[in-house]
Amino acid sequence: MQFKKLADLDLKNQRIFIRADLNVPQDDAGNITEDTRIRASIPGIQLALKKGAAVMVTSHLGRPTEGEFKPADSLAPIARRMSELLGQEVKLIQNWVDGGFVVKPGEVVLLENCRCNKGEKKNSEELASRMAKLCDVYANDAFGTAHRAEATTHALALAAPVACAGPLLAAELEALGAALLNPKRPLVAIVGGSKVSTKLTILDALADKVDQLVVGGGIANTFLLAAGKPIGKSLAEKDLVPEARRIIDKLAARGASVPIPTDVIVAKTFSADATATVKAAEDVAEDDLILDIGPKTSALLADLMAKAGTIVWNGPVGVFEFEAFAGGTQALAEAIAKSSAMSIAGGGDTVAAIAKFGIEKDVGYISTAGGAFLEFLEGKKLPAVEALEQRAKG
Repeated sequence: MQFKKLADLDLKNQRIFIRADLNVPQDDAGNITEDTRIRASIPGIQLALKKGAAVMVTSHLGRPTEGEFKPADSLAPIARRMSELLGQEVKLIQNWVDGGFVVKPGEVVLLENCRCNKGEKKNSEELASRMAKLCDVYANDAFGTAHRAEATTHALALAAPVACAGPLLAAELEALGAALLNPKRPLVAIVGGSKVSTKLTILDALADKVDQLVVGGGIANTFLLAAGKPIGKSLAEKDLVPEARRIIDKLAARGASVPIPTDVIVAKTFSADATATVKAAEDVAEDDLILDIGPKTSALLADLMAKAGTIVWNGPVGVFEFEAFAGGTQALAEAIAKSSAMSIAGGGDTVAAIAKFGIEKDVGYISTAGGAFLEFLEGKKLPAVEALEQRAKG
């Protein structure tokens, strides 16, 4: 992947437009409850300031109706948090598409929710041409939206005088590229989640690349069925058992494998206070719910992590939100932390598990993205990245 980088450009007295991903969770009162994405955007902004630029930043927030701005859609809470993190005022600019505001070198302004602009979701070239007049340089630093072709992620990248990748986007692409395009082997991928159907294309794509494909959560239950194991009343997709068998066979044909759990932790009800019981995979009763992997399986996975050259992690292996069923995901997290492998993790539940078990500093790279991370794993071309590659060619 070839693209221009913000770090390599002369930005002195230049107007820079940064598309960030500031779509953070808020409570009913509009207070930010988790600010990882805001903090992740700060290095790119600081880099532009250090280079002497006048900085404009925008992002989407939530799912507003285009052309119908509501107070709940406002980036005002984000502007306040950015001001705190940067140690300088960050003004919030309304109705910014056609200009009418001034930003001086060394200043930062936040342009109100870009998805309130008509044409944003439809990747309007007309809207992008108006936004392009605001800047000398466009920087995409929002890997979390790189899989979407929208006006501020795609059309503007093609219309702006210069287009480049911010440090967050560049780091994400370099880390994921190293892991999937030229990995140190063995390459181990962990894919957890409730349904095979939502991750089938990812599992299929990874089956062509990895040496071990570890499945967790409800996905693992479908694979247990495919391996002829009982799962009781556990969450599974019985209609996709043939697909699970096909993926197992696909890996086996390459000399790779899907490690099937040999033991599991079950309960009679899905609740935090349910009694947890360890059982061999063959001994699951008809009224059992599988809610985690067992200690023998945890030990097997820990051994795989220790021997891995590259680890890609997306999704927990059990209901880690319940303490009684968090052991498998905790053991996996700790094994990844101890491994000398290059490790990359992404997805909301995965990031939450990493935070819960305190291994942030021991994971090689933690992606801020969800959908874009998964589509990259699938091998799909990301529209925002394609636009930057196109501009790099001249």
